Amino acid sequence: MTYLISDIAKIVKGTWVAFHEDTVIRELLMDSRKAVFPGVSLFFALKGPRRDGHSFIKDAFKKGIRNFIVSEQLPELPGQANVIHVRDVLEALQTLAVYHRNRFHIPVIGITGSNGKTIVKEWLNQLLSDSYNIVRSPKSYNSQIGVPLSVWQLHENATLGIFEAGISQSNEMDNLQKIIQPDIGVFTNIGDAHSKGFLNNRQKIREKLRLFTKVKTLIYCKDFPELNEAVASMYQQLKTGSEKPFNIISWSAFTHAELEIKEIKKEGPVTNIKGRYLSGDVNIAIPFSDDASIQNAINCWCVLLHLEMPADEIKRRMRNIHGMAMRLDLRNGINNSSVINDSYSADLSSLKIALDFLSQQHQHPKRTVILTDFLESGRSEKDLYEDIARSIEQHKVDRLIGIGPVISRNAIAFEKYNKKQLQFFTSVDDFRQQFPHLHFGNETILIKGARVFGLEQINNILERQTHQTLLEIDLDALLFNLKSYQQLLQPKTKLMAMVKAFSYGSGSYEIASALQFNKVDYLAVAYADEGVELRKGGITLPVMVMNPDESSFNTLIAYDLEPEIYSHEQLNSFELFLKNEGLNQYPIHIELETGMNRLGFSKEDLPGLLNKLQSNSFKVQSVFSHLVGSEDPNLDYFTKQQADLFTQMSDEIKEKLDYPFLRHLLNTSGISRHPSLQFDMVRMGIGLYGIDSANVLELKEVSTLKSSVAQIKHVRPGESVSYGRSGMVHRDTWIATVRLGYADGYPRMLGNGRGRMLVNGQLAPTIGNICMDMTMLDITGILDIHEGDEVTVFGKGLPVADVAKWAETIPYEILTGISQRVKRVYFQE
Repeated sequence: MTYLISDIAKIVKGTWVAFHEDTVIRELLMDSRKAVFPGVSLFFALKGPRRDGHSFIKDAFKKGIRNFIVSEQLPELPGQANVIHVRDVLEALQTLAVYHRNRFHIPVIGITGSNGKTIVKEWLNQLLSDSYNIVRSPKSYNSQIGVPLSVWQLHENATLGIFEAGISQSNEMDNLQKIIQPDIGVFTNIGDAHSKGFLNNRQKIREKLRLFTKVKTLIYCKDFPELNEAVASMYQQLKTGSEKPFNIISWSAFTHAELEIKEIKKEGPVTNIKGRYLSGDVNIAIPFSDDASIQNAINCWCVLLHLEMPADEIKRRMRNIHGMAMRLDLRNGINNSSVINDSYSADLSSLKIALDFLSQQHQHPKRTVILTDFLESGRSEKDLYEDIARSIEQHKVDRLIGIGPVISRNAIAFEKYNKKQLQFFTSVDDFRQQFPHLHFGNETILIKGARVFGLEQINNILERQTHQTLLEIDLDALLFNLKSYQQLLQPKTKLMAMVKAFSYGSGSYEIASALQFNKVDYLAVAYADEGVELRKGGITLPVMVMNPDESSFNTLIAYDLEPEIYSHEQLNSFELFLKNEGLNQYPIHIELETGMNRLGFSKEDLPGLLNKLQSNSFKVQSVFSHLVGSEDPNLDYFTKQQADLFTQMSDEIKEKLDYPFLRHLLNTSGISRHPSLQFDMVRMGIGLYGIDSANVLELKEVSTLKSSVAQIKHVRPGESVSYGRSGMVHRDTWIATVRLGYADGYPRMLGNGRGRMLVNGQLAPTIGNICMDMTMLDITGILDIHEGDEVTVFGKGLPVADVAKWAETIPYEILTGISQRVKRVYFQE
């Protein structure tokens, strides 16, 4: 189903600013970086708290986009473009989505709640895909922007829609209700998640329930008293006479409901659930045993019961639901390659997300995609694989490897759009047999496809097998933390991100790549060789080097790195070097000493510095200083003294130079505690990684260090554990040996009970001295632990700040001390 740009102008009630030609629109875009089919894309210039889409129109035009919806007058209109002016761009996007939704008369399931929305949506897709041609929200597209983009995917062959909706404050859900227009509503649960924008849980429930004001059937759990009360209240408000506003299918493990849960019995990884529905006994078994999965599965069960699916078919499908990979993993592969594993689903929306993630990777010169058949799309093979081929080409993929009989017989579609390397195999076994003759190296490889193909076999071949201890880096959490701080900044305040010390142990290139993609203004590293690695990986942002020495001057110039200058001797040496090289106006950054007494020009140094800066060899990019105690209220007086001195000294430099430069003083804690001192730019360091020394913001842990249990032993009284008999045992004790030691960066000080690790959800203390490669834990009393089980050293559930406290140090030291032999795994939803 297509639209002409002239149709859209009428739908959104816009006025023409410029009209070039009446083109077909198939794609809606808010991010110019993600333009895949620019010729048929419409760019919405949305305004955010810090970014204004209007400022990216030129970038979008350069990428081939010729259709725009704006709410501001553009000082310079791009030539040969269609530009529509509206009062509110977000409102126009939602209006278009409502119009598109109204063209379809198919059942739609709407899902909301505090948690579990995406899992329930994905499981319903698994459970119903044999019976319907489904369009669903990509990943967790459930916001004011995500929902319109999800509904826009509805097409002529769709027979069912499944969309999730989330809100962060009141008066948002009405818009989403008009867009989704659900017939069946599923309220997953209610909890503390996303509570910030609401007065209390009752208000949050009422607001979320507004998605279901026009549903025919509402499914929810009665075991949440506030939710049950709110549903009853809404039911009475909507009731007119004797006519029921909607049907209710509630479930409960404790009271009367349409589906009464009589027994939940966990047997290893399987849970058997017995219930009573419409006066008849019903039962299912699911391959999960955690409480959240059980709750989500029962919500799905209620949908199947409502759709009157036969009992035996419900049992079969529920028994086969599988866990969802909610993230894209980036890992080190064989022969200096990187592997992105998304071997869980095959549909166009998730393919686009995976290809966008692939496009962000620049550490290797080549990109390879391994792709399986797409199952049950409801479209003709020819149209489907031509769309896939166009997307592969638009994302500049160098090699495609197709796996499956359907993609293989549609090879001609890829030959039409992609003249580069194409290889096809009828099965994974066929690929494995030919693997010795295939060459993989120095490339980024995306593995994407349906779970039934068993692509984990290919992933296991391509992923470099290393030390079993790994550090997981959550890029979504990193970006959440970045945005949390950005929201505290003035619109014109720039941001420099510190990626020194291997990005606080997280991996410099991968972190820098995510920051560059999300429009950070500057990067800073400690030494020139760190900057070199960023440049080799394709990082183009300006990079400040904080500790340059004379031996690195050649490297600075060769890789376009900008040195921090903090002394007359250093300044003189660099000036002499630049003159010998015949270079002028080279960018430098001046550090001023205002109280740290570490590095920098003091007030007494200023006259000589001002004279030297008149040299044509330099161009001052920024002037900055370091705060001593920005996180400590007791040192606010000293912070003010530093700020006053910095202002005075930088003002003198400003008066002497005949060009502008950036001033920056605030570090991470300063951003949240001293907003009046933002100047032109701020520096973010440890806050990016989830550590807020000022305790102002609720940040997310970025790094999770994990290992596994190598062996479990029974140790008797009188025996000992580890070197020097340091861990004496006085009772029957069970010991778990973990594959992690001080060579991995785990401090020796944490031995002998000082440290703890998370095992099976419980804290287990260390016992004995920490060894080079192993640590022993006392797991006595902790049930159901097996060799090979995962152990969390720090991260979600065990903050790195706690580990640092036990080690009598700071989180910086723990994070930066993680050894390079520990594999880093990067993931993003």
